[in-house]
Amino acid sequence: MAEAYIVAAARTAGGKRNGKLSGWHPADLAAQVLDALIARTDCDPALVEDVIMGCVGQAGEQAVNIARNAILASRLPESVPGTSVDRQCGSSQQALHFAAQAVMSGSMDIVIAAGVESMTRVPMGLPSTAAAKAGFGTYMSPRIQDRYPGVTFSQFTGAEMIAKKYGMRREELDAYALVSHQRAAAATKAGVFAKEIVPVKVRMNDGTETGEMHTADEGIRYDASLEGMAGVKLIAEGGVCTAASASQICDGAAGLMVVNERGLKALGVQPLARVHHMTVIGGDPVVMLETPLPATAHALKKAGMKIEDIDLYEVNEAFAPVPMAWLRATGADHARLNVNGGAIALGHPLGGSGAKLMTTLVHALHARGKRYGLQTMCEGGGLANVTIVERL
Repeated sequence: MAEAYIVAAARTAGGKRNGKLSGWHPADLAAQVLDALIARTDCDPALVEDVIMGCVGQAGEQAVNIARNAILASRLPESVPGTSVDRQCGSSQQALHFAAQAVMSGSMDIVIAAGVESMTRVPMGLPSTAAAKAGFGTYMSPRIQDRYPGVTFSQFTGAEMIAKKYGMRREELDAYALVSHQRAAAATKAGVFAKEIVPVKVRMNDGTETGEMHTADEGIRYDASLEGMAGVKLIAEGGVCTAASASQICDGAAGLMVVNERGLKALGVQPLARVHHMTVIGGDPVVMLETPLPATAHALKKAGMKIEDIDLYEVNEAFAPVPMAWLRATGADHARLNVNGGAIALGHPLGGSGAKLMTTLVHALHARGKRYGLQTMCEGGGLANVTIVERL
């Protein structure tokens, strides 16, 4: 079987809700990343055989196959096909898996895996809300409700359940969140993200353009403090999670070009990384967010590796209890986790986050001269993807 190589990885800087990317149609925003991947590899656009794009809110401007629409808004010729993937928050990590599987099988040689989410223009939960308004009631089927009576399948509830299970206090969550902001701020000030970020024009929600280029993640709080976090209201009465210890609503797009040996030869480029292992499993849909823990154990076993063999980890910070529980379960070193900050500071553009995290991971491995990186994230419905890559 052929190998799968990542030859380009790029992302936009995250935009806050109603912030610097809010005026971008999501197809046009994703197209900026597609064009950047073509430019970075000096690839003939016609050589791209498919675009697989993650997106969670496939409604409104993100409906009707956002992948195809992004292609039509980009430099890619109309002969390039595209398909959209919904694996919830892991959508574009799954897009990477599908792209890698395509080139490893030899059925394709050059594939783009990407993701996009405009949480300003397509609010979280819009598809299920639209279904309810259309007369379909709850988006959960009667048989699911029979199997899990009285369950709301809330990610907020899942985060609280994990915090309670592991005995986490609010002060611990706030302390973790503070580190995320501090690392993101330090990385930004040091120019660490410069190689991975695609500059795009600032375009506000009212349509105005300032002439400025958006090159830095907008949600980082450079003055973050435990005192300030302590004043943030709890999400649920009697709970421990707050908005300060949860991922930020974010607009953004990211992408990776994935090729096999024939693709490398056709492009004449050097690979950034090799996809070493891919896992996806399902777990408890009620707690929902804890599946990265068994998924990581499963992936390491199948890969014949130990957690100590991994140099850097990217675990999505949907809520602080998730990476904190992951650290406890795996025995991993916090110093290797989300070394440039995570979604609490940088934002979580849902379907775009998988490709975003992998972009950051690949660049961080190169910047630090490390070999292996592992990425995982919790996903709606109790799912989790794990990807292990080797820097080349």
